This record gives sequence, structure tokens and C-alpha cells, in this order.
Amino acid sequence: MEHLMNITEFILLGFSQRKEIEGLCFFLFLLCYLAILIGNLLVMVSITFSPLIHQPMYFFLCYLSLSDLCYTSTVTPKLIIDLLATKKSISYDGCMTQLFTMHFFGGIEVFILTGMAYDRYVAICKPLHYTVIMSRQRCHVMIAASCAGGFLHSFGQFLLAIFLPYCGPNRIDHYFCDVYPLLKLACTDTSKIGFLVIANSGLMGLVTFVVLLISYGVILYTVRSYSAEHRHKALSTCSSHVTVVVLFFAPLLFIYIRPAKTLPEDKVFALFYTILAPMLNPLIYTLRNTEMKNAIRRLWVPDHRK
Repeated sequence: MEHLMNITEFILLGFSQRKEIEGLCFFLFLLCYLAILIGNLLVMVSITFSPLIHQPMYFFLCYLSLSDLCYTSTVTPKLIIDLLATKKSISYDGCMTQLFTMHFFGGIEVFILTGMAYDRYVAICKPLHYTVIMSRQRCHVMIAASCAGGFLHSFGQFLLAIFLPYCGPNRIDHYFCDVYPLLKLACTDTSKIGFLVIANSGLMGLVTFVVLLISYGVILYTVRSYSAEHRHKALSTCSSHVTVVVLFFAPLLFIYIRPAKTLPEDKVFALFYTILAPMLNPLIYTLRNTEMKNAIRRLWVPDHRK
């Protein structure tokens, strides 16, 4: 393992080397991060201190907001700080920690989205058995399984990266540490490791995405026999889920499903699942959801507490 110590830190190239662009990005991403904090905390607190917490859909939504908050916090604060820094460096240990935590919370989010799709499938396709199938105990088990799945995924990515020999250069053409950019810096043949990354990230994301699309297809087929009112309510709820799923998975699959190489567009696509999705999720789930809007009003607007 001695060869690993040839590099003790990495240089993150970020988005641009031009100061005027970095200054603009600083204020833009700072506002985005504040919106992420406020929006997801608002959803978490409003659900936790209302009767909605007892409904499985909102129980999962609360944990989705928590995972969004943790996920973006592994990347965005460092990105904002680096936009004002002269030297955009990250230690070797810090890089590996960022890689692990980012994939850990990202994996949790993938599995929570799967759990939310299953909840909607049971609610719409098996309504008479919903309270039995989606018991509180099963909901807790699904959250625990999501955490375990996220850990196994991130630990696999971590092992692939930490045992690579890094002899130089140490410049990462990205704004955070990820496996593909690190593979470019390894002074060894990484073709086989690249296939393992595709299997761990790309195929996992693709299989999950296909399963989610199939589940929503079954839901669409089922609601055809519903009355117009119930059909509209079911489709309204599912449309929010589908929007979040596409917003998160589409750029993720673009990066991880292809052979192990980096493209200039990767940094832009990564913004969708590291910043834009966590920022937009609270809006997507609340703007068209009357129960969420009422819960927020009752908690935060004095006139609605009565």
C-alpha cells in the first residue's frame, strides 16, 4: 500500500477557471443550497409534527427529504467553498470519505424511491389490503433495508477506489470525488474495475428505474376502471413520484451506465441529482398535494392551527 501515499491530496478543477463565472456560480449554488435546506427541513418538520407521519407515503417522504439533505450536503458545501478558494484541494482521506458518503446517501435515496413506488402500487392496486401490507413495522423494515442497501452499494464503490494506486497527476476534472474521475488518475489498467462500477452503479440504477417504470405502468392500467375523481387523485400523486424518479435517474444513468470514461457534460448532468433534484423535490411533492399544503399551513400559519 506504500504506492498509495504518493498522492496525499487531489485538486478539484470544478466548473470553470474563470473568476467571474466562479463568482456567479457561488451565489447561484449558495441560493440553491439554502433552498434545499429550507425546503427539505420544512417538509420533514411539517410531516413529523402532523398526523401525516402515520401515513406510509408521508413517512417515506420524510425520510426522502432527510436523505436528500444529507446527500447534497456531502457535495454542495465543498463546492460552494471551492468557488471562492484559490486552491481547490481535498485530502486523500477526505476524497474517499466524500465518495463513500455520497454513494451511501444516494443509494438510500434510490431504495426509498423504490419503497415509495411500492407504497403507491399497494395503495392503488390492492387497497383492501393496504393497511395490513404497509404496516408501520414494515415501513421501518423498508427504511432499514434502504440504509443497508445504500451501505453495501457505497462500500463496494469505496473498495474499488481505495485500493487503486494513484501515482499522479492529482487533478480531478470534477467538482467532487467520484469513481470515474478517480479511475483516470490510477496508474494501472482500470478496464475491469470500470465494468464493476457499471455493475454496481449503472446496472443497479437501470434495474431500479425499469422496475419503477413497470410499477407505474401497472398503476396506470389499474386506474382505468376508477371513477374520474379517484383516477385524478391517483394520477396526481403518481405524477409527482414519476417526475422525481425521472429527474433523479435520467442523468444518473447517463453517467454510470456507459463504459468507464468521463465527459465534459458529466459535471452538468451531475448537478441534476446532487443539487437540482434535492432542491425541487419539496416543491414537486407539496405544490400539487393538498394534504402537505394543509399540514404546512397548520404548523406554520397561526390562523390555521385552530
